[in-house]
Amino acid sequence: MSDLIRVAVAGHRGKVGSVLAAAFEADPGIEYVGGIGAGDDLAAFLKTKRPRALVDFTRPSVALHNALAAIAAGASPVVGTTGMPADAVDKLEVACKEKGLGGIVAPNFAVGAVLMMHLAEIAAPHFDAAEIVEMHHAAKLDAPSGTALSTARRIAARRGSMPFSHKKAEKETLAGTRGGEEGNVAVHSVRLPGFVADQEVIFGLPGQTLTIVHRTTSREAYIPGVLLAIRKVTSEPRFYRGLDELLGLRLG
Repeated sequence: MSDLIRVAVAGHRGKVGSVLAAAFEADPGIEYVGGIGAGDDLAAFLKTKRPRALVDFTRPSVALHNALAAIAAGASPVVGTTGMPADAVDKLEVACKEKGLGGIVAPNFAVGAVLMMHLAEIAAPHFDAAEIVEMHHAAKLDAPSGTALSTARRIAARRGSMPFSHKKAEKETLAGTRGGEEGNVAVHSVRLPGFVADQEVIFGLPGQTLTIVHRTTSREAYIPGVLLAIRKVTSEPRFYRGLDELLGLRLG
């Protein structure tokens, strides 16, 4: 029993948190110590349950507080909540280093989504233009998704001193039709019942396009990535900004 990793979930009643909680209860290497929700006493919970990792799938407004409380209690934060500002992630990294803990904040824990972003980075230098279409369930709070923003920034960075071309409409009869713009990459958000989390990265050259697509059919897609992250951050005092670092996918 001493070899089991004690794990708690913040947001355990949510769509993703409930799936993860069930997966942790079934995993032979995890001791699931329970969940924490809105209105619960997080400090008391952490003191009583003593998790080695706190997995957070909540809201941007509370995720930083949850993660900092976990670090103060000696638990590694595993944050999948999207929409956290960059300075909040910086605070978590500093706090983890001060406590000698590992941690991770990732815009997406689905292995396929991480590979989609990696492949898009490889393709980026070879195309003149790119646009992103991300499709999520109607209840998603933020738009665009953290994954879409991260993808746009990463493929734009791969262009270096040669930015993507971005054709703006000469006449826009419906505001926002061309989407938001990040690094000359148009980003379009779809929010409809029936979707979980899908994304397309579309590259264009004269006479051809390349589309890299990731489809999510259920929230079980996040389980392998979260389990990998838990095992990594509880075994070494290193802070990660994305699952791709754990998979060894960073481009040189």
